[in-house]
Amino acid sequence: MSINNISFILHKPQLSENIGACARAIKNFNFKKLVLINPKPSFPNDKILATSVGAKDIIKQSKNYNNLEDAISKIDIIIATSARFRNKNVKHINLDDLKKINLKKKIGFLFGSEASGLSNNEVSYANYTLQIPANPDFKSLNLSHSLIVIAQYVSSLIKLKNAPFKKSEKIKSASKKEIQSMLSLCIKNLEDINFFRPKEKKPKMLENLRNIFYKMDLSDKETRILSSVFASLGKKR
Repeated sequence: MSINNISFILHKPQLSENIGACARAIKNFNFKKLVLINPKPSFPNDKILATSVGAKDIIKQSKNYNNLEDAISKIDIIIATSARFRNKNVKHINLDDLKKINLKKKIGFLFGSEASGLSNNEVSYANYTLQIPANPDFKSLNLSHSLIVIAQYVSSLIKLKNAPFKKSEKIKSASKKEIQSMLSLCIKNLEDINFFRPKEKKPKMLENLRNIFYKMDLSDKETRILSSVFASLGKKR
């Protein structure tokens, strides 16, 4: 296990203070990687740097992306955090279930904006959703607070070197980029046969397709096979 495998991804954060506090929380537990997607405040700014206190290095080496797909393209497993139960075909886990996740892979913890959290569309990119146990009548946590809870827990798992399952070294898991490429090919062929009908249901259908593929622990070989299948189906027409 390695701290370098763990990324903390803030999707459209709204407050400079929260971004700085998240950077500080990341450094508190010796993690390195902060990823931002379309932050509302200018990034970086003086307020972010001031709030980060001694974690300015985390801010300076952070990555800033314009969209979710680019941000997760090199990550193996995405865990979306949410205070709400999603009636979606995505596996829901709790903190204890993180013991079962292979932390040797590249893991990204995805956090939504302070105002609205993550949409169902954004959650559809995740392999799992994670809910931090809290007062059922008041479950919403501050962004930096939820991040520090997860950072502390994952840090303790890494220190314990708790890796309960192993795969053959010959089997390499598909990257998010490989899955995205395969999914794009699938979607193109479906569009060519006018599959997405009626048109207004297309976003929901795409969301469901991502739910199917992203929750599967596909190997790179399996992804190549599926890409070949989709390409062949396109040629048959």
